[in-house]
Amino acid sequence: MQLKLVPGNSAGTVTTFYLSSQGAGHDEIDFEFLGNSTGNPYTIHTNVYSQGKGDKEQQFHLWFDPTAAFHTYTIVWNAQRIIFLIDNIPLRVFNNHEAAGVPFPKSQPMRVYASLWNADDWATQGGRVKTDWTHAPFTASYRKFNANANKVSPNSKSTSSKNENQAWSTQGLDAVGRNRIRWVQNKHMIYNYCNDYSRFPNGLPIECTRSRFL
Repeated sequence: MQLKLVPGNSAGTVTTFYLSSQGAGHDEIDFEFLGNSTGNPYTIHTNVYSQGKGDKEQQFHLWFDPTAAFHTYTIVWNAQRIIFLIDNIPLRVFNNHEAAGVPFPKSQPMRVYASLWNADDWATQGGRVKTDWTHAPFTASYRKFNANANKVSPNSKSTSSKNENQAWSTQGLDAVGRNRIRWVQNKHMIYNYCNDYSRFPNGLPIECTRSRFL
């Protein structure tokens, strides 16, 4: 998906592009863009839910102005891993660690969603900065959506695809991708649940001890 985010004072707004299944115990893969007051950076909020449980947040500030031009935001989801990319630069990988007991979203089909909504109770600086409605309307722009996926019919759990050998189904990171993601996470990450010892006083989640960039 190509996105251009709300310009100017976007505090309190959240623009989203995400995947989600339906019903109880849902799976979800989130790109959420938390607005800010003029001159302050957007926060890129990512999360992964499996079987209704999330709590796997990583957040970033961008190395460009996401309101000035369109940029391409990509979610790669296959049986081995989930990769979040911006302009083909990976910023996060969530690997499948089911063997270690970590739920991974792979059994429920998901749909694509996009939204723009008011979340000033939490979105900007923990809810301290509210939406200034004198700046409305707030406008985010979407274009050039493209999905390359296995399709599930409404009444079936089986999948069909024109090409079962699609590259995304085994996509990972090569050496260049690993270098890029290290740069993003070293320079632009502002929150990682895997470093939040106060939130997990009894020990970090299992996947946090595993290799991140396979």
